Amino acid sequence: MYTTDHERIASLAATKHRFLEVSLSRYLILSGLAGVYVGFGIALIFSVGGPLAAAGSPILKLVMGVSFGIALTLVIFAGSELFTGNNMTGVIGGLSRSLTWTQVTQLNVWSWVGNLVGSLALAWLVVQSGVLSKGPQAELIGNVAAMKMSLSAWELFLRGLLCNWLVCLAIWTSGRTTNDAAKIMLIFWCLFAFIGTGFEHSVANQSLLGMALFLPHAPAVSWAGYWYNQFYVVVGNIVGGGLFVGGLYWLASPYTVNQAKARELPRAIAAREAC
Repeated sequence: MYTTDHERIASLAATKHRFLEVSLSRYLILSGLAGVYVGFGIALIFSVGGPLAAAGSPILKLVMGVSFGIALTLVIFAGSELFTGNNMTGVIGGLSRSLTWTQVTQLNVWSWVGNLVGSLALAWLVVQSGVLSKGPQAELIGNVAAMKMSLSAWELFLRGLLCNWLVCLAIWTSGRTTNDAAKIMLIFWCLFAFIGTGFEHSVANQSLLGMALFLPHAPAVSWAGYWYNQFYVVVGNIVGGGLFVGGLYWLASPYTVNQAKARELPRAIAAREAC
């Protein structure tokens, strides 16, 4: 149970890092695209959410939640490198010894850097296009950004943890089926849960907070607040995706038992020969 899943993800982690070693520039392009795709999702949910927020609609979170699935759907189906997904993939690769922990760190750092560049580029383009620059959309972006920058470190950490638990579950479960329609539905439900409850995703925040900063904004929205939010949400995302999905499923799998037996076998043989 779950053994083939771990073997598949461990192999994927090794493949990702080999690609990173061969061409950092190409890896950064794929990471940048993931930031762009998540940014498209942010642009969509605030486009549809702005008028609802202005009207005080109770279905605001519902509508925004059901609209965000495009983000991870594009990341997975188009192909790109998402930092929060690599939190899970890297940990499984490290625990399975297909990667060293230094390589796991490299995978996470470079995917985060690429995501950041892509997210901020998309945020700037969206603001320059004018589609979110006026009216209730701009007001909602500013209000949400100010709230995210003012949360306590503990709240940001926990919301980041819970968010990436769901995001990595979307990746984990969609990888267990070969049916594309099923993949899309699994992605939809997990992302609906994360947006609908108000959890914190570091890459989504890269775009959202970037848009708020590129728009005319209140003093409560600042670059200092941007990096404050990023730090604690990134840490929470790593714990949620790496430990609570990658780590727990790895521990629950016979794959870990087989690995332990494989490590003990040479010792047993040596002990027998010594006798």
